[in-house]
Amino acid sequence: MKRMSSQPLLFFIAAVALTLTPIQRLFSQTEATAGKFNVNPSQKTNTQDEKKLEKATFGGGCFWCVEAVYQRVDGVKAVVSGYAGGFVENPTYKAVCTDRTGHAEVCQITFDPSVVTFDEMLLIFFKTHDPTSLNKQGADVGTRYRSVVFYEDEAQRVATEKMKEKLLEEKIYRKIVTEVSPIPVFYPAEAYHQNYFKLHPEEAYCRNIIDAKVAKFEKLFKENSKVQKEREEKKKPKK
Repeated sequence: MKRMSSQPLLFFIAAVALTLTPIQRLFSQTEATAGKFNVNPSQKTNTQDEKKLEKATFGGGCFWCVEAVYQRVDGVKAVVSGYAGGFVENPTYKAVCTDRTGHAEVCQITFDPSVVTFDEMLLIFFKTHDPTSLNKQGADVGTRYRSVVFYEDEAQRVATEKMKEKLLEEKIYRKIVTEVSPIPVFYPAEAYHQNYFKLHPEEAYCRNIIDAKVAKFEKLFKENSKVQKEREEKKKPKK
């Protein structure tokens, strides 16, 4: 029996391969394009949200006081107590308390400018501590308790200087000794300093000093208060 030539079969396989190759390439290109351009929606949202947030670093005496006030500000996402403006690396609370490290007790605040503007943050700052007192807030005395704004950029510097001028022109204060300097290295304070007022509301310092500052904020800045906005929401009739 005569054997059939294998050439027709080879031609057929080659023809099929040539036919399928463009399709395979198309799928490969589509997959590569999808991998390159498709973004996880949650990742995209998180990146956009992070870009919207800004930071402000204020020193207005004991950082427990500053922290307690700004934790109640609507639009504030985080408040971290710490040290800035000194010349010693990784300072401890004990070292800062000697006034020999050059640091001020400050709070670094992360906020959403679409909810609370930097100008509003500044006004809250200037009206909830005494910016006329040099290196002193009440009974807390020392350079670590100085009034200071550490600005993140030129826009914050200009805004701070304008706010000082406005408060002086309106005669809210006769003088303002608040230091305005570029943000140096910020060192978060020890864990036991974080959320101090929330965790220790019954301590003498909290009841005698911080309570009054929080009450002043709630009185002067009702529109910026998380607490009061939550109360208003609860009053609204349920649909």
